[in-house]
Amino acid sequence: MSRSRLTAAFLTALLSGGSVLTIALAQQDTTPPPAQGQPGGVPDQDVPATEFGEAQAEQSSLTLVRRSEKDGKDRPIVIVKSGTSDATGVFAICSPQDGEPEDAPNIAVFSETGAGGVQITIDKNVIRVPLAVVTQLPPKEGQEGSDGRVEASAGTARFLDEAPEGKTDRLSRCAVEATPRPAPDTVIVTQGRTELRGQKLVYDSADGIARIDGPVTFRRSSERDPLTGKSDRIEVSVDDEKTTLVGGVELKSSGGRTSRAARVEYDDTRNVARLYGSAEQPAESVQGGDTLRAGVIVYDLDRNEVYAEKAEGGTITGEFVDGEEGSGAATPATPTNPAAPTTPATPTTPPRP
Repeated sequence: MSRSRLTAAFLTALLSGGSVLTIALAQQDTTPPPAQGQPGGVPDQDVPATEFGEAQAEQSSLTLVRRSEKDGKDRPIVIVKSGTSDATGVFAICSPQDGEPEDAPNIAVFSETGAGGVQITIDKNVIRVPLAVVTQLPPKEGQEGSDGRVEASAGTARFLDEAPEGKTDRLSRCAVEATPRPAPDTVIVTQGRTELRGQKLVYDSADGIARIDGPVTFRRSSERDPLTGKSDRIEVSVDDEKTTLVGGVELKSSGGRTSRAARVEYDDTRNVARLYGSAEQPAESVQGGDTLRAGVIVYDLDRNEVYAEKAEGGTITGEFVDGEEGSGAATPATPTNPAAPTTPATPTTPPRP
């Protein structure tokens, strides 16, 4: 069986379109790599070119494309191996093997132990992990890109000298081994000034939601009022373009505000969080002697102010202490978003008698 290397440039361009291997294999890079031990050298791998491609001098990437059932728009999910050497990780893509249907999905493996890790971009979130295994489904009729499944966590991957005897799974048949090792704080999600950490990510085309298992820790940098917090997990809805902290959510500002809710829709780009309560855990925000409880609380992250929205059939309650030093605003109102500052009206001159 012929053996050769594939350049990441071809893979990057073609994987995003969904029809990868047939064209990429026709564009083999026949230039021999530098010898081992030399600057820029890549250790040689005795790997069938018909089974997967390997990154060399450029970053390797793959793009899943989700077509929303709600608005019909295509939304990309981009996976990138930040390193350019297989000394710190591998990139491999396994096409269907003998005995499998031609329309079976491709399976790709990304691993990277360098600081940049494997980067997964979903909506406003850039997610950094050591290992990702991606299943790319065949494109649907009339669609260029294709959706699939992503499983990401801590762990490693490597090329094997040969396919293990007796193993029938796709990666083993392609002489690739991926070993996930989920651990706390190893799935790092960045959105604007906010960083969240969990231990495992699973995205599935069945519902278009990326779920990140916790415990989740939360930190938002700010010169005025940094924010920390926690939740049980994170859900990123590709169709709705929403990031939600779910289960036992608690946000604490350095200014002394503590907010709790069953779930929180979080948008760092708009500096706003929407807290939703449940029967078991009402949405509430406390600062000093002020306590606000409501079906929905809108939290202006930059101003450290909260606004109440009355959910259908819900109530708004509060305990407010006048003159409490350091007390932040807690207003029972119903704005769609946090109110913007207004310019005081210019006084008019009263008419002469």
